[in-house]
Amino acid sequence: MLGPSWLDPQQMLHSLGPWALLVTLIIVFAECGLLIGFFLPGDSLLFTVGLLVAQSFIDTNIALVCALISIAAIAGNITGYWIGRKAGPAIFKRPDSRFFRQEYVERTRTFFENFGARSIILARFLPIVRTFITVMAGAAGMTFRSYLVFSTIGGILWATGLTLLGYYLGGYAFVADHIEIIVIAIVALSFVPIYFELRRHRSAQPPS
Repeated sequence: MLGPSWLDPQQMLHSLGPWALLVTLIIVFAECGLLIGFFLPGDSLLFTVGLLVAQSFIDTNIALVCALISIAAIAGNITGYWIGRKAGPAIFKRPDSRFFRQEYVERTRTFFENFGARSIILARFLPIVRTFITVMAGAAGMTFRSYLVFSTIGGILWATGLTLLGYYLGGYAFVADHIEIIVIAIVALSFVPIYFELRRHRSAQPPS
């Protein structure tokens, strides 16, 4: 695991027992909407949840699990948006601290400016950026209706997609034993559409 042992999704969820799903929903909400949540293991957590549902450790129907996680992600996105609308400028002017870095803001700002509304969907698969993009959208004055549409699409794709991957692929021994590698591969693949979007965006710009 590329981080502290307490952030290992398998270790964390097994230690939580019957509270595993509830804590997962809280973590997803925090990562999607609260700036304190960007360091949480969102991608690997969802994949592990799917795996544990397949193993019956989490004794809840997979469709219900996907629905609940999607709702938590969307609710977090909405919360982050309104934080940005109300206090975005003040938040983004904060000095660097142990967890907050201005480079995170600049990285997200560039991403948002390059892709516009589509960034709300694309950012779902990018750690750190997916946390700050919600606040950025609110601070930039993106209309809530438009934000809600893209946020809902992105939240469902991310939450349901990664959870189902864990559910259907977790039964394979290689996958179960190499979750971190699989998740890193998934994140790497998520850069493919972003790469082509960036190329299209640049080619559409007139030469200077």
